[in-house]
Amino acid sequence: MTTATRAVPATTQDREPLGPFPLHHALGRRLVGGFFLVMGGVHLGLVSADPQTYAGFADHGLFPFVRDGWQQIVMAEPAVYGLLLMTGEIAMGTALLVGGRAARYGWAGVIVFHLLLLLFGWGVWVWSIPALAVLVPLALRDLRTSPESLS
Repeated sequence: MTTATRAVPATTQDREPLGPFPLHHALGRRLVGGFFLVMGGVHLGLVSADPQTYAGFADHGLFPFVRDGWQQIVMAEPAVYGLLLMTGEIAMGTALLVGGRAARYGWAGVIVFHLLLLLFGWGVWVWSIPALAVLVPLALRDLRTSPESLS
């Protein structure tokens, strides 16, 4: 005796995500999220080892308010601000790894973070401009192709 199986129509939940590479649509988000978690750990290490490591970061800031603000505000309590930076990076990385609506905030956070880094001088542009050239398309692709981010 044989049993026949009948085809069940696929629902939208059963289909692969949209996009040219459906199996890897979230790879960029996961890599960036993991990177930000690691960088949060790096800042924990810096604060633990020597919070004065941050002292010269704004020396080449593009505007006086960046240089002066860094020295008067951040360097007044470098451990506190280093830990706040760590917390922000971990929050952004976690939001990206969680995905869905949280990824929207994670992407916005990492893009704004890199835009703000531009204030710290031309040398930082060597990192930030290429990073933004990668992050913005990754964010747009992820948000367009990820079905959970649309809900």
